[in-house]
Amino acid sequence: MTTMPLSQLAQPINRLGDAILPLLARLVFAGVLLIYYWNSGLTKLGDGIFGFLQPSAGAYVQIFPKAMEAAGYDTSQLTVFHWAVATGGTIAEFLLPLLIVIGLFTRLAAMGMIGFIIMQSLTDLFGHGGISHEGTLGAWFDRMSDALILDQRAFWVLCLMILVLKGAGALSMDRLIFRNAP
Repeated sequence: MTTMPLSQLAQPINRLGDAILPLLARLVFAGVLLIYYWNSGLTKLGDGIFGFLQPSAGAYVQIFPKAMEAAGYDTSQLTVFHWAVATGGTIAEFLLPLLIVIGLFTRLAAMGMIGFIIMQSLTDLFGHGGISHEGTLGAWFDRMSDALILDQRAFWVLCLMILVLKGAGALSMDRLIFRNAP
């Protein structure tokens, strides 16, 4: 009786994982974070069709809370840097999730979202005072699994890391456009 090596038994499971994991990661991202980020982006839009180029005062308050407070909540007191970050952040909240869901430039979009989540978390902790609020930062390896920063956002980043490492998968614009894309 011949026995099959364990590595040979794992090959079909690995192939299935490579095929289904990216699709599931994009599906979970769409179900959990797509509308979250789009709604957040909507709160940052200024008036009119080009509102994405003229972010609302709320955009600046969300992204630069301490600078807005120091400026007396007068956006005209802020710099071009503040405008560029608020505008880029607003556009990113719409564009990056869309690219991930349709699977276009997925690895790059997922890396961008990871950077976005890191900046969002730092702003929440240090700009909005989350570091001083009990439970916001959280701690790993404790009995609580609902901290907004370490617990929740670690899962978000894990989902995105699957896309960075594995690509968008078979059912994606990447695969359609770039035939050799994994």
